[in-house]
Amino acid sequence: MDTGTVVFRLVVAIVMGGTVGLERSLRNKPAGLRTHLLVGLGSALIMLISIFMGEAFPGRAVDPTRIAAGVVVGLGFLGGGTIVHMGASIHGLTTAASLWATGAIGLAVGCGFYAGAAVAWLAMLFALHSLDQIERDLIKGRPRG
Repeated sequence: MDTGTVVFRLVVAIVMGGTVGLERSLRNKPAGLRTHLLVGLGSALIMLISIFMGEAFPGRAVDPTRIAAGVVVGLGFLGGGTIVHMGASIHGLTTAASLWATGAIGLAVGCGFYAGAAVAWLAMLFALHSLDQIERDLIKGRPRG
């Protein structure tokens, strides 16, 4: 893989992860701009390393999906750290999910699956920004019975 491709993929991961993190920062959530940017960047880099190893050691048993699977598990632990139980309520689940999804987007960008990454990124921004307002207006505004 050439250097231009590597740089492009990392920059795309930075932009996508950073914009999700910016949305979280603007809402004063526990994991914001820097955290999401780093999760997207790190996930993309790990995927690039997986691909590079397959290219660097042809003919050897190199499975690029193994490292990616480790990212998915590791992000579960990272996200778990953002979840806080306070009395009868739980806070941080959306932030944990956004960290996990940002990692998935980073993996997609890292392997060059731009269409999937872009659709997931746009859906994620919609879910975090617009669905919050819809949820407040439609669901929480109704009387419970």
